[in-house]
Amino acid sequence: MPDKQCFVIAPIGDAESEIRNRSDEILKYVITPAVEPLGYEAIRADHISEPGIITSQVIQHVVDDPLVVADLTGRNPNVFYELAIRHMLRKPFVQLIKKGEQIPFDVAGTRTISIDHSDLDSVEEAKKEIVAQIGALERNSSTVQTPISVSLDLQSLRQSENPEQRSLADVLSVVSEMRTSITGLEKRLDRPETLLPLSHLRAALSHHRGDRPFITRKTLFELETLLQDLDDFYHKRDPDSRDVIARRVAYLRHYLRQLVVDTER
Repeated sequence: MPDKQCFVIAPIGDAESEIRNRSDEILKYVITPAVEPLGYEAIRADHISEPGIITSQVIQHVVDDPLVVADLTGRNPNVFYELAIRHMLRKPFVQLIKKGEQIPFDVAGTRTISIDHSDLDSVEEAKKEIVAQIGALERNSSTVQTPISVSLDLQSLRQSENPEQRSLADVLSVVSEMRTSITGLEKRLDRPETLLPLSHLRAALSHHRGDRPFITRKTLFELETLLQDLDDFYHKRDPDSRDVIARRVAYLRHYLRQLVVDTER
């Protein structure tokens, strides 16, 4: 039987609402089956039955429970308020979000599991990832890092009298920014239209406008190379290719944007 509590931070909504139904399904079919075999009881704010002020009880769970799972879907302010407390404490947590939703910038660098609860394959993948993250946290809880903890650590290093620690702060700052950039690019890979808008692609697929060809051989080569780079990045997660991809995307976006302008004239 579970002997530890896993507090679930989630948008709840009114009874019978779409928000409540989704939250109930995520709790019942994703979070609970993932954490129970590991000895945790999943509990959400509306399941707290003890008498007292509900806000105080929620904060107590956020502070004291050995594990927190936070669903960021819908950018609910209460969710982020409670999650910020957990981030400050640097205690184990797992973050979820509805597949297709953009992770807010402040937590974009923190590993977050995307899930489509209507897709059984996505549900199974999410459960496996939750189990894997919990296993990693239990093996070494000191690995917990949050935007708040990183900021405080950097501030401490920058104020150090040791020149090496101040230099280390600069290095860590760059690494943190790179992590956020790479995470953002990975999310954009899930939605190709953010890289090359459909209007641009439609224009590019038109062969001619008058006597002027829409796509040159060079552009076709650039597009093919970009797609290959994106495929390599997606499967290998090679950070070294990030700048190359960014340059190719910028070039193609500029070229295709001009084609769209020409088409609309």
